[in-house]
Amino acid sequence: MGSIQEVIVVEGKKDTAAIRRAVEADTIETGGSAVGPAVIAAVRRAQRVRGVIVFTDPDAAGERIRRILSRAVPGIKHAFVPQEQAQGQRGIGVEHADPEVIRAALAVVRVGEEGTFVQGVTWEHYLEAGLSGGVGSRERRLALSRTLGIGYANSQQFFKRLHLLRITREEFETALKQVEGREADDRQLDHCANP
Repeated sequence: MGSIQEVIVVEGKKDTAAIRRAVEADTIETGGSAVGPAVIAAVRRAQRVRGVIVFTDPDAAGERIRRILSRAVPGIKHAFVPQEQAQGQRGIGVEHADPEVIRAALAVVRVGEEGTFVQGVTWEHYLEAGLSGGVGSRERRLALSRTLGIGYANSQQFFKRLHLLRITREEFETALKQVEGREADDRQLDHCANP
């Protein structure tokens, strides 16, 4: 992956530098989580001409930017870097991710669309899958977010993200089976280590 056609939306100059260490790309910097009219106008223009990939930090501010831009600019794409791969001495951010991590995230971007997604997971199925309100639901969401490559979020936001990114029931079920398989393997290893 050498050059990216789409314009990549990041939060700041250090994120731009990290992106450019990984790939050839143009960026739009939001200047933080307060996404103003000028940034939204620039993203709309870029979406019309070249397409846009939102690649924000895996934290609350980054999620806020994603939500604002997803509502304002239909059809934008999203790239996610896992929190543990964006750790730096001064916090979490795209700026701390290694070039190969950034390239991997850009290789599996997803299109986000607001609105109801009828092929998506129902709230009842989501609860049955143990992704909200139970012991270990946070860990299960984290494992599922890694398997799907869509970034971690709290219970409500993760459910919304499944719909925003058009994760089908089939894709959800396949990823959930992989997570459950790893959980079973971990329990087996734990049982063998502590009989």
